[in-house]
Amino acid sequence: MLNTRVGTYTNHSVAGEVYRSYNPHKLPPQPAIDLTILSSKLEKANLALGEINAIAKTIPNAALFIYMYVRKEALLSSQIEGTQSSFSDLLLFENQQKAKTTIDDVEEVSNYVQALNYGLNQLQKGFPLSLRLLREIHAILLQGGRGANKQPGEFRTSQNWIGGTRPGNALFVPPAPEHLITFLGDLENFLHDESCNLPILVKVGLVHIQFETIHPFLDGNGRLGRLLITLLLCEWKALNKPVLYLSLYLKQNRQLYYDLLQRVRNDGCYEVWLEFFLDGIASSAKQVISTTYQLDSLFKEDSEKINKLGRIKYSCIKVWEYMKELPQVTVSSLAKILGMSMPTARSCLNTLVQEGILIEATGMQRDKLYIYKKYLSILEQGTDPI
Repeated sequence: MLNTRVGTYTNHSVAGEVYRSYNPHKLPPQPAIDLTILSSKLEKANLALGEINAIAKTIPNAALFIYMYVRKEALLSSQIEGTQSSFSDLLLFENQQKAKTTIDDVEEVSNYVQALNYGLNQLQKGFPLSLRLLREIHAILLQGGRGANKQPGEFRTSQNWIGGTRPGNALFVPPAPEHLITFLGDLENFLHDESCNLPILVKVGLVHIQFETIHPFLDGNGRLGRLLITLLLCEWKALNKPVLYLSLYLKQNRQLYYDLLQRVRNDGCYEVWLEFFLDGIASSAKQVISTTYQLDSLFKEDSEKINKLGRIKYSCIKVWEYMKELPQVTVSSLAKILGMSMPTARSCLNTLVQEGILIEATGMQRDKLYIYKKYLSILEQGTDPI
């Protein structure tokens, strides 16, 4: 049987320097993936996904949870690429308020949110996950800011590389641009190959590494490749709601992640990579479940406090519900958004501080900043910049 686990190389010469670009074989690899090696981890990952799907049906405000979790994924995935934005920066930016970090960093994260939402919406409308859709998502991912000059929405027409300063000293050189369409076409065929009887999670893991190996865009391949995992899980009905993302796991294990991608390319060690990937699915699922329980407990506790208030409780509930979407506000911004008088907004915020629900972060007499800190702290778990 032909061994297609390790690709072939094409030699190139630029300015007298020779380098080799990598040509991956089409999926699935041969010899076939040994599922017996993966059986235990595959079972744990599938059970974890099943638990997420069950919990997603019972979340009181699933739309809000998804809204926030998509933003957490955007932040984490962008941090892997070096952005310094924070969760609160992103929320402020999206609500037309001034963020603390550079506008390019926050805009990059915001683009990721838009790109992911666009992809999910297109799949829900019945559009297939195709090369065309990936290009459309990429165009949104790189719109404006730093990505505007990196051919947004277009497959690259020049050679890129990973590590090093040029192809000649790079850690890895993806396929030459003239071969891209062949490899991408093979990948698209694999996505829609109904005769492939591999487990869904194994198939997703293979697609991810093949996409990263082809590296079809000048920029954004890592972010789009991570986004692709969730799109595939939703498209193939392994995930009922888009609440599972691997970026935190990959951020925490990024060097091992990069090493395993290279081991597959150099040695064909697909099973080792898939074990890592399945561990990531299970670990990420547990993190989602933990976050769900923490938020549910916090909301119940705070709701009980608010419901014990007097007449002001109705206004406080309105403020509290809004601060689940934007966990930090000033009196003036809150009054304007909710259509409240300044005295009412101030009274509600101060009452929520007295109840231990919010904190006032500035200590100033004017322009005070009120933060739903306990809520924000749960959402921010793992999002410290690298």
